[in-house]
Amino acid sequence: MSRGRTASAAVLVLGLASLPGRSPVAAQAGTAPAGTKLEQTISPGTNFDKANFTLWYAQGTATFRAVVLLVPGSNGDGRPMVDDPFWQAFAASHQVALVGCQITDKPHDQNFIEAYVNVSEGSGPAVLEALAKLGDASKHPELARAPLLLWGMSAGGQFNYEFTAWKPDRVAAFIVNKGGIYYHALLSQAARAVPGLLFTGEKDLASRIETITGLFAVNRRGGAVWALVQEPGATHVVGRSQEFGALFFDELMPLRIAPDGTLKPLAGPGFVGDLTTRTYQPAAAPGTPGTPNVWLPTERIARAWQAVVTGQPF
Repeated sequence: MSRGRTASAAVLVLGLASLPGRSPVAAQAGTAPAGTKLEQTISPGTNFDKANFTLWYAQGTATFRAVVLLVPGSNGDGRPMVDDPFWQAFAASHQVALVGCQITDKPHDQNFIEAYVNVSEGSGPAVLEALAKLGDASKHPELARAPLLLWGMSAGGQFNYEFTAWKPDRVAAFIVNKGGIYYHALLSQAARAVPGLLFTGEKDLASRIETITGLFAVNRRGGAVWALVQEPGATHVVGRSQEFGALFFDELMPLRIAPDGTLKPLAGPGFVGDLTTRTYQPAAAPGTPGTPNVWLPTERIARAWQAVVTGQPF
């Protein structure tokens, strides 16, 4: 079992508190916040068989600032992910909703190529329909339009990448995590303006590493505000993508989400990280790099990136 899967609320408190610029989250280690759960099913569509969703939110949340969409690996059931104390602590302290997804393929002869990942063909609209219906059921209509923070593992990261390509105006930030099959290479300028972390594992399949590295390279050349995160020693596991992903979301929410709930562009040149030396420095400009590098919106995120790629604690 991976480090991320065993993370607790205590890890979230430590991870968000140990870098400059943040105090610990409100949730106490070992304390599960009281919450509400609701279920929603969408009928099968063009490129998917099942589409089931679970909403969890902390009691007393007046208005959701965003939705953390939790997407599992290939044809998996991500609905139990909303019960993870790590994500519940994050949701309670940030006034966000958790939505765990179960989206599966119709039977076909190449199961390692997930058709449902091609979100524009039906699975993406199913997510938006589910959010609208969950908003009605919970009496939180803002769910239908709330910014999305996309976290996923393997095919879940593929789904996040493709969702960002399809609806960049809905995504505040996204995580790609060691997935293998993608439907688009160079994304639109709007999608390249959505901050993202793209994780690879040093000991994962070479095809996965090369694919994600290639997607990063072509889009970063086009000015994508993304970072490639190469995890030393990691295989096809969650690794540190959960704790770094939550820290990434924590830092970006005030930068990307306006008080009225709309998305705003990132301001400032940020930082760039060197993939060879695994060091970082202030960026002269946020746009097109002359040599391959990663883009990091704040120094706190830059420090976290350096810690992960060098195998050090935050």
